Amino acid sequence: MRIKDFVKSGHPPTLFSAFLYFDISFMVWVLIGVLGVYIAKDFGLSATQKGFMAAIPLLGGALVRIPLGLLVDHIGPKKTGMIAQAAVILPLLGIWLFSPALDAVLAFGLLLGIAGGSFAVALPLASRWYPPKHQGMALGIAGAGNSGTVLASLFAPRLAEVFGWRNVFGLALLPVAAAFVIYLVLAKESPQQPQPKRLGEYLSVFKETDTFWFCFFYSITFGGFVGLASFLGIFFHDQYGLTKINAGYLTACCVAAGSFVRPVGGYLADRFGGIRMLSVLFGLIAFFMMGVGSLPTVLTATVLMFCGMACLGMGNGAVFQLVPLRFQKEIGVMTGIVGAAGGLGGFFFPTLLGYFKDRAGSYGVGFRVFAVASFAALVILRVVQRGWTFSRIVKEIPVLEAHMVVQSIED
Repeated sequence: MRIKDFVKSGHPPTLFSAFLYFDISFMVWVLIGVLGVYIAKDFGLSATQKGFMAAIPLLGGALVRIPLGLLVDHIGPKKTGMIAQAAVILPLLGIWLFSPALDAVLAFGLLLGIAGGSFAVALPLASRWYPPKHQGMALGIAGAGNSGTVLASLFAPRLAEVFGWRNVFGLALLPVAAAFVIYLVLAKESPQQPQPKRLGEYLSVFKETDTFWFCFFYSITFGGFVGLASFLGIFFHDQYGLTKINAGYLTACCVAAGSFVRPVGGYLADRFGGIRMLSVLFGLIAFFMMGVGSLPTVLTATVLMFCGMACLGMGNGAVFQLVPLRFQKEIGVMTGIVGAAGGLGGFFFPTLLGYFKDRAGSYGVGFRVFAVASFAALVILRVVQRGWTFSRIVKEIPVLEAHMVVQSIED
């Protein structure tokens, strides 16, 4: 694939807008988890409470993604994105100015899920501008906006040291406002915007078994990525006694691995096939997470986590190389549904880590459970893909483009 052909095939300003909106939204979405060590110290939280607190915005994101996906297909992704970006200001202000108790932090944290719902907006905004043969690359670039978690991990702990953790949420309003203005100016709706359908027609995708498999696979790849992005600072601080800032630096390093290789995962899925890529990645994720579960030295754990996060990031791109090919006309609602499943996976993973830390006395048990789940995803993928035929995916796109899709899907 030539870069020049890719650029000419779509609308780069909209692709950049989708990336930036996604990036800043993800930064905001994981702030509570990234600042969890500071918040936990103020409120005296147990490991289970830390995990739940870090996970609560992820639950909010899961709940809001399907409604946002439906709204995307009714009024378009640009307008939906404008509404969502304006709405996220409320929880930021709430935590900044009105969070004297843990319950208030959790309530506003749930509302921060609106930022996590950006996934259901940014990806359709980018996807509808690009032909099927470039879907993996386009969605990989837009999806690389999850690098906002790197920004949060790098800068939020240092800002909290200087200004206090509550004021970090107020400072976050500045990049949110800047991203909104850029989005307003540069983003354009695709001329390929489908006609709105009735709610029942959208929800008919639940009749397709593939919908649930995509949800399961994404709950592993994206759920693992965002769950760890929210919890790694707490893990490094609690398990290895690192300072809050150093824990943030290691978290940023590991999260960067998963963020910036997402386009690589999409590209490789375009080149070699999403099923083949996911098979390899699920196996590697299981291996690396099992290694982290042995709780080795901090250096070894960081290397294993770096590699594991890279595989999770590429897995995100690989899953969404397949989704728009199978559900091109329902990409908005499918992005919401599959994204919601990913958010739920992200909610359960930190909660699981905190629970086992309190009950079994070790974070290692939670990592080993996740490794087993990833290996199970590998086995299930190899079984169910036997029933995936060319016709079930090719029927969603024009005949003249069908041969391009066939090249990226295995027999």
